[in-house]
Amino acid sequence: MVSEVRVVSGGGIPLVGNDIDTDRIIPARFLRCVTFDGLGAQVFADDRTQLKGQHPFDLPQYQGAKVLVVNGNFGCGSSREHAPQAIAKWGIRAIVGESFAEIFFGNCVAIGIPCLTATPSVTSQIQALLTEHPQLEVTVDLDQMQVKCGEFSSAITMPDGARQMLTSGTWDACGQLVAQAEQVRATAMKLPYVSWAS
Repeated sequence: MVSEVRVVSGGGIPLVGNDIDTDRIIPARFLRCVTFDGLGAQVFADDRTQLKGQHPFDLPQYQGAKVLVVNGNFGCGSSREHAPQAIAKWGIRAIVGESFAEIFFGNCVAIGIPCLTATPSVTSQIQALLTEHPQLEVTVDLDQMQVKCGEFSSAITMPDGARQMLTSGTWDACGQLVAQAEQVRATAMKLPYVSWAS
């Protein structure tokens, strides 16, 4: 199935700091959108303004990165689903961190973004490597439960249920419906209260 998430590889972006909350990820004034389109440009908007172009999401060496490397309690605060959507719209496909807020974690899995945990020493080492050598590729392997950054590799963890949803593609409810379109149509045609147009 196309929706399976097993390996994510690409550039990495280090974002150092604990307790980075969802209001910092996407400030409240951007929540009025009808769709999530355009949120990627506003991810970390206030932090980026304060750092005057020196925020990792603004630095040229991290543009196009696919793996975000964070520290503890990432995504805490309000439950806004716009936070993982903004990160995804910017281009991030996986997050490695010390720990994640529970609702943020669930919202990420719901859109196919694995949030994998590693020890503080591992996340700090990867962040240091990416700071010194931003061209290094980061690979997150959900089958082997490993993260690699250049020559460095380490074990990572993720709850089994979430990992199985991602690796099997069952996180993608719409994708499952489309893949089973004929079965959905056959069931609908048997229902007396559904008029299914061909």
